[in-house]
This record gives sequence, structure tokens and C-alpha cells, in this order.
Amino acid sequence: MEALAATPSKISPRYDQQSPIPDRIQYDIHLNNPLRRLWHITSDPALKFEVNSLLSSVICQLNKWRNGQWSAILESLDPEDQSLCKMAKRVMRFIIPLVTPRGIALSNSEKNEALVDNLEAKFQPVNDPLEPT
Repeated sequence: MEALAATPSKISPRYDQQSPIPDRIQYDIHLNNPLRRLWHITSDPALKFEVNSLLSSVICQLNKWRNGQWSAILESLDPEDQSLCKMAKRVMRFIIPLVTPRGIALSNSEKNEALVDNLEAKFQPVNDPLEPT
């Protein structure tokens, strides 16, 4: 037992500490679960409407809460303490650049030109020698 207690845990901690979901949203989620179970048993259309409306309300509340969290994070960024650079590096990991023969397309006009060139190259008219023109 001592050896087991001395070994480090295999669960790695989360580095992006998210604040817990607010109680009012959790209450609506917990209210929706038994309603959904009851609807599965009864198949009552009025109950299904209530479940759907409560679910859409929960989704809307979660989106507003997440947007508020993200806004608070963005407002807290400061180029002086390198937090802006760190966040940009974290966000840029998930953005796949559009690589073209001319290089990496960064602006919208460059991306537009790259897509036009690609489509023009792919959709060329076929000249069939057996078909009369």
C-alpha cells in the first residue's frame, strides 16, 4: 500500500482551467434530464415540446456563458507580459494554413485567388478527338 501511495498518479492535470458551469445552467440541465426520460416513456408531444424548448434554452445560456468566458480571457491578454503571444500560439495550432504554389495564403484575397486557380486547373474542357466539333 505504501508503494502504491508513493507512485505518481497516471492522470495528468488539465492545464486549461475552466471555471465550472454556473448553477442556474446546471439546474436547467438537471431539470431537462428527467423530463427527457419521461418523454421517452410517454411520447407525449407537449412534453417533447417542453424538453426541446428547455434544451434550446440551455444551449443558448451555455453559448452566452462561454462567449463571456472567452471575452474575459481576450480582455485579460497583454502584450507586455507575453500572454498575448502565448494565446496566439495556442490558437494558431488549430488553424491549418492554405499552402499554394506561390506560398502560404494569408489574406482573404490570396486565399480567393488560390481557390480560383485550383478550380480552373481542375475543371478544364475535355477535347475528345472522336467527337465532332
